[in-house]
Amino acid sequence: MPFLKKFIKLMKSELIPKHDKKRRNQWVIDESKYLHEEEIKKLKKEANKCRKYGLGHRKFTAIRNWFMVELGLNTGLRVEEMTSLQGDSLLIDKDRSSIVVIGKGNKKRVVWISQDFKKTCCVYLEYKKRFGYGTGSEDYLLNNLKGGRISKRALQKFFKIVIKRANLSNRYHIHNLRHTYTTFLLIASGRDYDFVSKQLGHTSIRTTQTYAGVVEHIARKAIEKMYR
Repeated sequence: MPFLKKFIKLMKSELIPKHDKKRRNQWVIDESKYLHEEEIKKLKKEANKCRKYGLGHRKFTAIRNWFMVELGLNTGLRVEEMTSLQGDSLLIDKDRSSIVVIGKGNKKRVVWISQDFKKTCCVYLEYKKRFGYGTGSEDYLLNNLKGGRISKRALQKFFKIVIKRANLSNRYHIHNLRHTYTTFLLIASGRDYDFVSKQLGHTSIRTTQTYAGVVEHIARKAIEKMYR
């Protein structure tokens, strides 16, 4: 009987109602969830076009769209986290290269960034000054045209515009930048799930481990390069 009860309990946990889409789709990470290398190149190229257009035509939104893409690809932040960043979130002086983030549950974490992205942040701050926006401790990093905090919906909308202009699939949303960051950071770190989990602010390393399938799929390409 104890065995039968365990079996029934296991079967119930597997049989998720069809109407419960949230549970059915929970933490299913596949190749459609992240941008591949060529797609990343196209996206970054289009974002850089936005930057150049913004500088040439005095359009701050274009400059912000460029930085929005770079921020997502280089930090993997959630959209809410991106909109909440302020001047004092950036620790990018001579000896520091990180961003302080307030994540889910109002939990604070430090996200380490590369030297290249650190330079990108410095350039973006200079652009903000050039357009007359503040870069102080309480000024929002991704501000709206009035200088206030930009909304999540606005960022999602602007990202869709950049995706369309880059001729990339319409299935991509701004959250896919987080999936992309996670996938490539796992590969670059030698599958250091603990480190990546801390970077992303996952409450459990099991969440990070859901990327194992796509990471291993990419890694398998190394087999084809053996002895060649």
